[in-house]
Amino acid sequence: MGKQFEEIEEPDMTVTVAMDDGTEVECAILTIVEAAGRDYIALMPLDDEEDGTVFLYRYTESESGEPGLDNIESDEEYEIAADAFDEWLDSQEYDELVDADDEE
Repeated sequence: MGKQFEEIEEPDMTVTVAMDDGTEVECAILTIVEAAGRDYIALMPLDDEEDGTVFLYRYTESESGEPGLDNIESDEEYEIAADAFDEWLDSQEYDELVDADDEE
C-alpha cells in the first residue's frame, strides 16, 4: 500500500494546539499523510521560538466531519508517521526542482 498525501487547499490554515504545560501554540497545517492505515497531521508552530519544529499527531474526523488530534503513543508509531512526513517533504523538494527545471 502506497502512502497518500493530502494537499492542504488553504495554505494559511492554522490550528491551536494545547500543550501539556497548559500553554497554547498556534500552528500552520503543513499536510495530512496516510501511513499504516492511519492519518497523521504535520503542524508547524508559528512562534519564532519553535523555529523549524514540526509536531506530528494522529488525525481523525468524526462522523459529522469535526477534526480531531490525538497524541502518538509509541515510538514505533511515531517512526511510521515521521517516515511518511519525510517522504512528503522529499516529494515537495522534488516538485520544486521539477518546477524550477520547467521554468528554464
